[in-house]
Amino acid sequence: MIEPPETRYTTTADGVDIAYQAWGQGSFDLVTVRDGYISIDTMWEEPQANAFFKRLGSFARNICFDVRGTGSSDSLGLPSTLNLDWWMDDIEAVMDAAGSDRAALVGLGENGPASMLYAASHPERVSALVLFNSYARFLKGPDYPCGLPHEKADRFLAAVRETWATMAAVEYLAPSMVANEGWSRWYMRSARLSTSPNAAVSAMRNLLDTRVPHVLPSIQAPTLVVHRRGDRHVRVEHGRYLAEHIRGAQYRELDGEDHLFFAGDTDALADEIEEFLTGVRPVAVTDRVLATVLFTDIVDSSTRAAQLGDRAWRKLLDAHDAVVRTQLERFRGREVNTTGDGFLATFDGPARAIHCAKELTSGLRALDLAIRAGVHTGEVEVRGDDIGGIAVHTGARVAALARAGEVLVSSTVKDLVAGSGIAFESRGEHELKGVPGSWKLFAVTS
Repeated sequence: MIEPPETRYTTTADGVDIAYQAWGQGSFDLVTVRDGYISIDTMWEEPQANAFFKRLGSFARNICFDVRGTGSSDSLGLPSTLNLDWWMDDIEAVMDAAGSDRAALVGLGENGPASMLYAASHPERVSALVLFNSYARFLKGPDYPCGLPHEKADRFLAAVRETWATMAAVEYLAPSMVANEGWSRWYMRSARLSTSPNAAVSAMRNLLDTRVPHVLPSIQAPTLVVHRRGDRHVRVEHGRYLAEHIRGAQYRELDGEDHLFFAGDTDALADEIEEFLTGVRPVAVTDRVLATVLFTDIVDSSTRAAQLGDRAWRKLLDAHDAVVRTQLERFRGREVNTTGDGFLATFDGPARAIHCAKELTSGLRALDLAIRAGVHTGEVEVRGDDIGGIAVHTGARVAALARAGEVLVSSTVKDLVAGSGIAFESRGEHELKGVPGSWKLFAVTS
């Protein structure tokens, strides 16, 4: 993970303060025009989002900002009158403040239309345009068959308000991340800090009326349209329409159901963006090794955080992290990343991972913290400092099933430590979401 860049402010022509960040290096500038689901000041806290933005910064100077009404930028009164002109003003103000005369634009989701209009209106400032999970209009029209029917608009807005920053929103916008408790908690907190349910509905109501199909023929910048095939919020037909109506546009469909760009297979999205903008498809430097993965997670962390308050909870988390890192060093574990209140680590031996987990469950009791831990051994894909692959997913699913204070392992781990003196108790056979087959799980008893 990289440290968040400094957040700066610039003021638009109409007096609105816009928060922005700049990082990375390269021969060109890349401006990301994001939707308002998370703020620039929280997007770096989650390892997958952090890695995605680090990746973009590896080949371009990146400029990212919170559009007005969201995150650290100026809030708007309700009911607001958000419109594309305002968001175009935000783009222009941030580019000017960052000293960018010309840049590639990446328009994400609901802010794709503003990016399209800016590219068509200011061709001298836009070198290329990338659109991800976006649309020309949200509602269905006479010449636009892929939108939401008008009669469903009120019900849709009611659902936005009811589910904002909840697990229901995760299930709808990022279904692949539902089982990842750390990611889900981070997302819901980030959404709450970005905007309120009422403000989200107000913005979406204006976006329902946004229509830019007539703008598409005027876009001169080389354009890439990328869409995830299973996106339920903005269906894939929207992406296909954009590609068909923007002259010379390239089109890529990716597997997956996630609407949010920082969920799911972010590497595949980054690959497409980098190849389109640089002309070179990155060669993934990967290595596959056998490793034991350990996942830990604090039980009922949200409740404890609410009871203690932010300052005391942060202090307790710091103490927790220190205990975990001490034991990782003791048992030769390698910290891969953290998820706010949990850790992912690898070991070159399963017995060491189990002993480490046992020490953590007992040692953290002194802090009045209960954790759950999951251990699995399998082949992982090493990519820089990160790891991936089915073994990682399996370890996460095993940990999610552990009880408070319990170290749960897969049958693979149990078999590998036979003769070590570690005792187990069967926890039955389970289906692990997203992992083929059924798995016998065991709790460490001594």
